[in-house]
Amino acid sequence: MDEITEALHGTGRVPRLLLHVCCAPCSSHCLELLRQDFHVTVFYFNPNITEQAEYEYRLAEEQRLIGIYNAQIASGDYAGMRYGAGAHEIGFLAAPYDPAAFFRIARGLEQAPEGGARCKRCFTQRLAVTAHAAAIHGFDYFTTTLTISPQKDAALLNEIGEEQGTRCGVPFLPSDFKKKEGYKRSVELSARFGLYRQDYCGCVFSKRTRDSIR
Repeated sequence: MDEITEALHGTGRVPRLLLHVCCAPCSSHCLELLRQDFHVTVFYFNPNITEQAEYEYRLAEEQRLIGIYNAQIASGDYAGMRYGAGAHEIGFLAAPYDPAAFFRIARGLEQAPEGGARCKRCFTQRLAVTAHAAAIHGFDYFTTTLTISPQKDAALLNEIGEEQGTRCGVPFLPSDFKKKEGYKRSVELSARFGLYRQDYCGCVFSKRTRDSIR
């Protein structure tokens, strides 16, 4: 990602990026960083969040965070932010909420461990739909906030993203947002803005795992 953004600096062009977002805390650092070099549109597609109340709460928190960031841009007040000057306004796009789509791809893998085959299918589903949306709406790149999580394999996510980008004809922006203290920064920003930090990915299976170790 650094190589791509560095190359963009010499062009004077600001490309359009569709950013798949799983939640506000994970997106906080990613948006703070990416809004410098891209016209970012958040894409909220998370059928794995299988309880509707939880889905709607995370969605509302994401929209609240975007509002905070866009207010900073409008006012020019970036106090306490790591990056400021030159930031671009953030857009928003949400796919319809469809938990049945997640249960279809999870069928037969209900007992799979966290981080295993079921999670890979889930990542593939979300990145495939993001790539398709990026193609339909004419974005220059797409990527995901999922690589900021210490529990997620950035190399696997980048591999899936590249495959889906090739399939849809939109370049995937590779990342490992947890690096350079990115995850730590997301925790700081979550505290700064009072963001809801969930303790499971969203699906009933990860919630079951969480409850079993409490």
